[in-house]
Order: sequence, then C-alpha cells, then structure tokens
Amino acid sequence: MRSAEVHRNTLETQVRVKLDLDGGGTAKLATGIGFLDHMLDQIARHGMVDLEIEAKGDLHIDAHHTVEDVGITLGQALAGAIGDTKGVSAVTPPIPDKALDAAVIVVAPTTGPSDPKTTALVARLRDDVVPTALEGTAIHPDQVDVGGSTAEFIDITGRIRSRIVPFMVAVIAGSFILLTMVFRSLVVPLKAAVMNLLSIGAAYGVIVAIFQWGWGRGLIGLEETVPIIAFIPLMMFAILFGLSMDYEVFLLSRIREDYLHTGDPRGSVVSGLAGTARVITSAALIMISVFLSYVTNPEPEVKMIGLGMAVAVFVDATIVRMVLVPATMELLGGANWWLPSWLDRVLPRLNVEGPVDTGDPTPAPQPA
Repeated sequence: MRSAEVHRNTLETQVRVKLDLDGGGTAKLATGIGFLDHMLDQIARHGMVDLEIEAKGDLHIDAHHTVEDVGITLGQALAGAIGDTKGVSAVTPPIPDKALDAAVIVVAPTTGPSDPKTTALVARLRDDVVPTALEGTAIHPDQVDVGGSTAEFIDITGRIRSRIVPFMVAVIAGSFILLTMVFRSLVVPLKAAVMNLLSIGAAYGVIVAIFQWGWGRGLIGLEETVPIIAFIPLMMFAILFGLSMDYEVFLLSRIREDYLHTGDPRGSVVSGLAGTARVITSAALIMISVFLSYVTNPEPEVKMIGLGMAVAVFVDATIVRMVLVPATMELLGGANWWLPSWLDRVLPRLNVEGPVDTGDPTPAPQPA
C-alpha cells in the first residue's frame, strides 16, 4: 500500500477515506457499519485512524458517515455526564451550529441564579465534570466553555468581590488624607469615614430586605424577589461616599471657621449646625426626590439604584449630619482638632474657602 489518508474536517459533513494501492483496476471493500463506527471513534478520540488493507488496484471509498455524527456522539456523552451531576435539573441534547464546528448544551440547575449551590455547580462542571467526560478524546476541556447568563453573573460577581475591598479601602484612605489636610485633624476624617459607612450600610440593608427578602416589594411595584447585581453596590458606594463627603465638608467647614475665630470647640458646633442645617436638608430633599423617581422604572436594577441612594441620602442628611456628627463633636470637644505637630509640619495645607482671619490664634481656655 502506498498511502492511506483520512480527511477529518469539522467544517465538512463527510469523512472521506482514500486508498491508493498498487496495480490497476478497481477493488470493492465491504466495510460494514462496525468498521465505520470504529473508524469514527478513532477519529473522535485521536484525530486519526490506521487502516491496513492488502489489495491490488486503486481503491476509493467515500464513507457517507458525517462528522456531525462524531460531534453529536461526544456531545451526547458530555450531556449525559452533565445530566448525572447533582444539582442539574435538565439538559438538552447538543445543538450544533450551521458550520458544524460547535454545539450548545443548555443546562438548567435545580437552584436559582443567586443561590450559592448554583455557584458551586458551575465550578464543579468546569473543574470536574467536563474534564472527566472529555478525558481521552480529541477535544480538550479548554475548548468547552460553561457560559450563559447565570455563569456570566457568577463570574462578574467573583471578579467584583475580589476587588471591592481594595476599592473601598482606596476610596476611604484617599478621603481620609484629603480631609486631614483640609481640617488639620485626625479625629474629624476618621469620624467622617465611619459615618459615611453607616449611611451606605443602611442603604445596603434596605436593598437586601426589599429585593432579596421581599419585604414590602409590592410598594415599589416589584412582583418577585431578584438577585442583587454585583456592580450595583460598588457603584452605589462610590457615588454615595462622594455625596456624603460633600455634606460633611460643607458642615465641617462652617464649624472649623467658627472654631478658628472663637476657639470654642463646643460653641462652634452649635453655630456651624445652625448655619448649615437648612441648606443640607434642602439639598438632601432635592436628591431624594430625584432618586425616588427611579423607583417608577419597571426595571428592577433601576429601582435598586434609586431606592438605595434615596435611603442613603435620607439617613446621611438627617440621622448622621444633623444628629450623630454634632453629638460626637460636642462630646469630643477640643480633641476633634488634634493633630500631631510633626504631622502638621509635613502635610500640605489646603483651604477649601480661602485664607481665614483667625484673629486671636490662642484658643479660649477650656472649662474644668
């Protein structure tokens, strides 16, 4: 035998075997179904097939046994392995595309998209089920993607979860440094960060209670509970932290200005609160009205953003800025403006409202 070729092309619908033998004439080979099945199995597993035929003449064989059959066989085996996996409710047969070079298997889990068991199922399919089912075949596990909206949601959630803590730390640290340079204090920036986290935490709690637990969902036109999309808490944190810092700087600027003039840490809190309370409340009412208008949107994601930000602004402008911040500053007194002298020399000086005429720089004596 001079040559034996097997053309295996997933874009074609035929497996073509061509045998060029010595001599002239034509020989007929009765292979049978078993031979073709064996040949296709070898192609699927190893990408090749070995044929040993002794004959005289030229022999041409067109095996009209499609490559689609090979792919479907492997796909059905993979679908069967997936169907036997715990946590899988239903599996469809392989659905090939027009080019016959890919197929889709639709898998329905027994749990919801946001259930931790679904996340574990996706990981099990990727790391165990698919590699085991394809072991010893010509298809590498990297050629099989576990995708779809549920898997994409899980992947995005995992990526954001791995980055949300560094992101929050960076935002808080940056705000802390800037407030320290502006107000020349360590206590004020620390208190501001804690208070801002309190407002944002309240918004997160309301979102979980309504959208995941279903408390009062009918009041906002939500028919059923929905999972919280991972990017929403991250986006809300950035926006709400900025809004909270805006109110904080506005309030503390007035308090510090009065403190530099009078040297009275407690009296300056009263004066600063009286001068800014109406402006902060009015601005908060405008923002709350705007955010609540998002709740009328039929999309749950838009409702989520609008309601969460409205709650955060309400808590921040009322409980936090009008109650907690003045109360803590009143209790701490002069300690609000403590800054080590060495740090005061190192830090750049920033003034958000221009130079302030402090008059007598010596603070008033504190009552015993």
